[in-house]
Amino acid sequence: MSMLDRKQGKPIFRQIAETLQQDIQQHYQSGDCLPSEQELADRFSVNRHTLRRGIDELVMLGLVERVHGKGVFVLDTPVDYAIGKHNRFTENLEALGKTSDSRLLRKLEIKAKGNVAKLLQIAEGDAVLWLETLRKVDGKPFCLISHYLPLARLGDSIKDYQDGSLHAFFKHMGLAPVRLGSTVSASLPLDEDGLLLSMPRHLPVLRIKTVNVDAKTKLPIEYSLARFRADRAQISINLE
Repeated sequence: MSMLDRKQGKPIFRQIAETLQQDIQQHYQSGDCLPSEQELADRFSVNRHTLRRGIDELVMLGLVERVHGKGVFVLDTPVDYAIGKHNRFTENLEALGKTSDSRLLRKLEIKAKGNVAKLLQIAEGDAVLWLETLRKVDGKPFCLISHYLPLARLGDSIKDYQDGSLHAFFKHMGLAPVRLGSTVSASLPLDEDGLLLSMPRHLPVLRIKTVNVDAKTKLPIEYSLARFRADRAQISINLE
């Protein structure tokens, strides 16, 4: 039984929410189911109405969700992903104490078309290196990124990229990538994206289109299209 302080001014349901929040942080993982309402009501010696108000607090905080007929389940805490001129994936996550890794899924030389050619400021038909990478955070799929790299501008050495931070590889080549701009939208995942991100088709992805230029030449060196699991990513925009 968990003891509640019925003499202090704080409402009982809020004390229940705070206790359960501590339990979740210390003992539960994403996808775990909390005990039944009756078990929790007995634990706190309250009626189920009061218990439900406490659960409502956790739902509003985004810590749990109710699944009709099944129970209350713990949600993933969204990862704060910052967008700024110099913010980079690996550095962002290390600052949050998260582990990350990047896996190269595809590497193909293709011809630039449409928006790819326009945003990279090259002619249609020019050679582009297309990379597809899967990023994981704490071992779980987090985002897929399609990278389009102008070969004539970067040279053949970019073809040596295998894994890890692409922007660290740029710096190794003597380039200084700077984010020129990004656009954010939402859509349902494509079949393959849903499989690689281990997510159901009815949940949305956040799509972020980005152009990076070299700080010295001011010419585009990368156009990327990232697809983030919307339930695992929280986008912060820093305009400085």
